[in-house]
Amino acid sequence: MEQYEGRIHSIETSGMVDGPGIRFVVFMQGCLLRCQYCHNPDTWTIGKGQLVTVQELVEEIRGYLPFLQFSGGGVTVSGGEPLLQADFLLTLFRALKRELGVHTAIDSSGGCFSRRGHFFETLHLLMQHTDLVLLDLKQIDPQKHLDLTGKPNDHILDFARFLSETNIPVWIRHVLVPGLTDDEADLRKLADFIKTLRNVERVEVLPYHEMGKYKYEQLGMKYPLAHIKPPDEETIRMAREILGAH
Repeated sequence: MEQYEGRIHSIETSGMVDGPGIRFVVFMQGCLLRCQYCHNPDTWTIGKGQLVTVQELVEEIRGYLPFLQFSGGGVTVSGGEPLLQADFLLTLFRALKRELGVHTAIDSSGGCFSRRGHFFETLHLLMQHTDLVLLDLKQIDPQKHLDLTGKPNDHILDFARFLSETNIPVWIRHVLVPGLTDDEADLRKLADFIKTLRNVERVEVLPYHEMGKYKYEQLGMKYPLAHIKPPDEETIRMAREILGAH
């Protein structure tokens, strides 16, 4: 059964860093992870956000289609964790392909991945209408990942393997946080894992920034990384070299 309504947090009409070209970015509401460096903690709560229909989104995107097509861009669904609303994404992407013929991408941490039941069936169908997955691999070490996000990473790494098995183009993203995700040994293990995947088109190192602090203040939340500064150029250069990043 198709799901025509989904809960979104916000929209960005001219994203430049969420896939190729100019992107219409839909930020979905809800996430299972609690990443310490997350700059969108207001997307965490499941069941909140604005309720929208597939057709409402398609019609809004239609108005930006010339810009998306001219730039070689398209639509990226981010979050939160968009795969928590996989049924809605499937209906949306089907409509985008049928009505607009636009490039589609999903920005996911894989935090809800499972190879069982309805979710896995839906995911297989969704991938048939997905041109690119931006996959956030946050930390290769299991315990450090648990400390960083509140969740284990075994199913996330399995999601990466699934995408490789199904040959879905992937851009790997790794947020570089001093003291948390910049250990050289961890980076080399991550690089070794990435080399086992056959579908990786590029790797991006995203240096940690402090722009999320104000949101925590607005929400009355304690910012967990108040003592951490962005990485220096030497550390960024090391990480990019190890991971083979752009």
